[in-house]
Amino acid sequence: MDTEDTLFDAAAEQAVELANRFADEHPEADMWDIADGLLAGAIHYWLYSRQPCEDPMCEDCAPVSTVELRQMELRKLIQQFSEDSDYYRAPTDSKANWS
Repeated sequence: MDTEDTLFDAAAEQAVELANRFADEHPEADMWDIADGLLAGAIHYWLYSRQPCEDPMCEDCAPVSTVELRQMELRKLIQQFSEDSDYYRAPTDSKANWS
C-alpha cells in the first residue's frame, strides 16, 4: 500500500473516530448535526487544498482552475465515496428493493 492510500485511509478513519467521539461526548446531540459539521469542515479543507496556483496556464491546476470545475470535481468525489460506502444503501430505504 502506498503512502497516499495510507494517508487517505487514516484521514477517513480519523474523521469517523472524531464523529463517534463527539456523539459519545454529547449523547443529546443530533447525529445529523455532527455529520453536517464534519462534512462542512471537510468541504472547507478540500476547497482550500484545491486552490489553483498563480499561473493561469498551469496544467496541474487546470482541473480545478475555476469554482465550477472545483464543484464538478467535488461532486464526482462525493458520488464515488458515497457509492463506496458500506452505508450507501440501507435496508430501511423507502425503495429497498434495489434493482
